[in-house]
Amino acid sequence: MLTASTTRSPPTGPYDGLVTRDLAIDLGTANTLVFARGRGIVLNQPTVIALNTRTHEVLAVGDEAWQMIGRTPGYIVAVRPLREGAITDFDITERMIRLLLRRAGINKLNRPRVLICVPSAITSVERRAVKEAARRAGASAAHLIEQPMAAAMGAGLDINEPVGSMVVDVGGGTTETAVISLGGVVASRAIRCGGFDMDAAIQQYVRHEHGIAIGERTGEELKLAIGSALPYADEVKAEVRGRDISSGYPKTIVLSPEEVRYAVREQVEQIIDTVLGCLAESPPELAQDIIYEGIHLVGGGAMLRGLANLLADETEVPVHLVATPLECVVLGAGSCLDSFDDLRPIFAAAES
Repeated sequence: MLTASTTRSPPTGPYDGLVTRDLAIDLGTANTLVFARGRGIVLNQPTVIALNTRTHEVLAVGDEAWQMIGRTPGYIVAVRPLREGAITDFDITERMIRLLLRRAGINKLNRPRVLICVPSAITSVERRAVKEAARRAGASAAHLIEQPMAAAMGAGLDINEPVGSMVVDVGGGTTETAVISLGGVVASRAIRCGGFDMDAAIQQYVRHEHGIAIGERTGEELKLAIGSALPYADEVKAEVRGRDISSGYPKTIVLSPEEVRYAVREQVEQIIDTVLGCLAESPPELAQDIIYEGIHLVGGGAMLRGLANLLADETEVPVHLVATPLECVVLGAGSCLDSFDDLRPIFAAAES
């Protein structure tokens, strides 16, 4: 357990207002956000579901289930149904989506059209699985939009102009980089590496270097508390409690920011290489636009201290962390709901 204090965004409560016909869902590996047309974000919950394996009963979903990770008896499992941006368990994902839609005010009498944000790295089979899960969960129709396109809209970029815009979305399970112009993706790179991989790397480092086993939640808390891509002012060490591998007894160690920085270096390097590769594929004219406009950084993983500065140093291009990195994708998808029919070509491109 980590003693340093960390904070999480408070969950949004159930949606009690007038139910709208159209919804946008950012079905992320870490968090799921639901945007209702005309109402804004009505739900923001961790993508976690807790199940009783004996009765197959759903015990909790979202924030309540997240609190159970690593703390349940053997017959209760708290799982993330999405890994690396893809559905790993279709049935569990469908049940989780149904419960989240119910919390957002959807019922059998009101079956909305749903626009779902998906990573561009997932396969056509995985795309069909996402759409089918949404339809079975209660949507009258399900359409897809790729996360970089939604992120660009959420960042306020004019994607329809003949000007190059670059977006880097560092999520929980994937990192996506895209250059967008005239309403389409001109160049893109995507890797299945994100914030969860950093958490796992911290767990492995503590296990290997200190002989202590820590859980997934503690790895994330360490990243948020003292993690960084570059050294920063006023660095402090964190006291970490875990289980000694050799004896099995509880043990406390002190971890420095430098150690956490070393632990996540490989994931940070992969993100930088992805951005450099996408820049190299961009047409020269659009590359000039990007040098002027800069790179827009979104996603929960983008909030790692110093990542924007390191990326700017490596690319020699200005990097801007958007004002709402966690909500940027769903806000962009939500802005599409007012022009649902006009934007069908963008949805079709995401579904192919």
